[in-house]
Amino acid sequence: MLTSDFNFDLPEELIAQHPSGVRGQDKLMLLNRVTGEVEHHMMDDLPDLIEPGTLMVFNNSRVRRARVYGIKETTGRETEFMFLNTIDKECCIWNTMVKSAKKQKPGMHYKFPDGTVATIIEHEGNAGTEFRALKFDFAIDEDWFERNGHIPLPPYIRRGDTEEDSERYQNVYATDTGSAACPTAGLHFTKEMLARLDAKGIERVFVTLHVGLGTFLPVREENIENHKMHEEWYTIPVETAEAINKAKREGRPVLAVGTTSVRTLESAALRQAQGPQNEWIRPGTSSTSIFMYPGYKFKVVDKMFTNFHTPESTLIMLVSAFAGREHILSAYKTAVENKYRFFSYGDCMFIR
Repeated sequence: MLTSDFNFDLPEELIAQHPSGVRGQDKLMLLNRVTGEVEHHMMDDLPDLIEPGTLMVFNNSRVRRARVYGIKETTGRETEFMFLNTIDKECCIWNTMVKSAKKQKPGMHYKFPDGTVATIIEHEGNAGTEFRALKFDFAIDEDWFERNGHIPLPPYIRRGDTEEDSERYQNVYATDTGSAACPTAGLHFTKEMLARLDAKGIERVFVTLHVGLGTFLPVREENIENHKMHEEWYTIPVETAEAINKAKREGRPVLAVGTTSVRTLESAALRQAQGPQNEWIRPGTSSTSIFMYPGYKFKVVDKMFTNFHTPESTLIMLVSAFAGREHILSAYKTAVENKYRFFSYGDCMFIR
């Protein structure tokens, strides 16, 4: 299967550059993944589209102010770093994605806004890539990112971050800081919407997957089977695992909110494949580099709530695995014709 099989025409003006005027006031497309039929709704209609007894799974990861600008000691030029995860907490080493990475070499020093200095060091696996390992003299914490960092808006949002993004590029239920990008399907949910879902008897549980940028890197291989995903860490609490296993045993649907929740649940299911037959997943923390594309058989997720994704991305391949490539591309064509807004700050899709 070719990467180009997942391309589609998208007018530039449909790429949302700002959030909607009011959180939750977005268009919602309902897609039947069996027939390919679509219906047009608003986000406000969602509780009436979900059957009572459904178990919804949300990713509660919170976005870190992970985009930080350092001044290169040798040139005085500003360099952009995207902080992804710690490589070694004790040695204060971070994995980062760097603009103009080929020019950023081991031994180079960078000064950050508060005067902190870090050095690029050799790290296996980073040579010739967008990634560089940064070593600090002391452990940096979330306060450091709050002082020095910016909201890591994706590159297709062609503007700097503003104070509005500090609130609107976070999910209202986000609690566990660590993502370098927002699990954006959740941006459509308000506290009022969550209360309405509760009132309808729709159960809600949480997982945590800290979003790295590997999910959003372009697929550079012509054949998608040759693409390698970057690793991300996830945690499934005991109460979440118990709720999912109970729902599956009772034949109630599991609705994953966002592709990160999907990746978490399906990764856990793959790890559990050799376990007891009445347990679909187990609690705990693990890593995943799962890559789902057409042909993948879903083990836990029955329904999916998601945004509209970029052409030729691993995310459009994931939703194509769930609903069929032809159904997804047809639905996206309909979305373009009806002026839906695309990507992180755009409109949403419920696939059932």
